[in-house]
Amino acid sequence: MPNISDKYNRQVRFTDERLQHIKACHPEMTEQLNRVEETLQEPDKVVRSRTDSEAELFYRFYPLTPVTRKYLCVVVKVLADDAFVITAYYTDTVKKGAVLWEKT
Repeated sequence: MPNISDKYNRQVRFTDERLQHIKACHPEMTEQLNRVEETLQEPDKVVRSRTDSEAELFYRFYPLTPVTRKYLCVVVKVLADDAFVITAYYTDTVKKGAVLWEKT
């Protein structure tokens, strides 16, 4: 997978290993990978994880998904010199945490 440029213009790595993880653990995401890029580039909200201060959760709402109306959450680990996708999944709710950015 090529790197993806996120909302902040950072290059986010999306490795084959993480892609396989997403497909194995979240099979509904298999045909949704274009939405991963879209969510990173044009999120509705970005929240810092409450359990990992280096993780940012990018959310975008989709009225139609393989599992009904859901938010897509893309979790990105952000280090000083690296950023990479950890996982991506559909969810009903946006997790609590410090809001880093929100669409107005």
